[in-house]
Amino acid sequence: MAKPKFYVVWHGRETGIFDSWEACKEQTHGFPAPVFKSFSTREAAEAAFSAESADYIGMSKKVVSELSKEELLLIGNPIEDSIAVDGAWDNTTGLVEYQGVNFKTKKVLFHIGPLEDGTINMVEFLAIVHALALCKQNNWNKPIYSDSKIALSWTRDKKARTNHEPSEKNKKLFEMLERAEKWLENNTYENPLLKWETKAWGENPADFGRK
Repeated sequence: MAKPKFYVVWHGRETGIFDSWEACKEQTHGFPAPVFKSFSTREAAEAAFSAESADYIGMSKKVVSELSKEELLLIGNPIEDSIAVDGAWDNTTGLVEYQGVNFKTKKVLFHIGPLEDGTINMVEFLAIVHALALCKQNNWNKPIYSDSKIALSWTRDKKARTNHEPSEKNKKLFEMLERAEKWLENNTYENPLLKWETKAWGENPADFGRK
């Protein structure tokens, strides 16, 4: 039996603590720049809701204990003037989405989806390319963080190497992948593509809070 989760919504149609993802989604899905996160206990959720969302989204208050001090020193800290991207996949519906967040301000820069019949790797890849295109448009040389090694490698190879089968449902998603590949072929960029070190820094600032 799955452990219960509690969802804090700081910015949505209604704010508060919700005891199911469905209830949280009603307040956040389609709402501009929603701010929310899941917690394993109601006590933790209540403490979070009474505080600022920036204290909980992006940098985790707890560093994973399995890393030694020496390992943490080697990893260092993330660059504040950067963009973090992440994707989400609903295993019950197959819906996928992605977003990009300004790490320093926690502002959502873009949010795309839900899209039908996709995979997490597909939207993680699209999120990186979307961030690159946004940076190019605005002449930003900000680093881009992703916690997906696969998506980072697809971006460097300029190819989405998915084995997912095209269908009528995901036609739009595959068209987006094709456009992303063409963008990479036709554009250059200087933005560093960096791995978000979750074990050292906590959840990716662009995480959808559904774990």
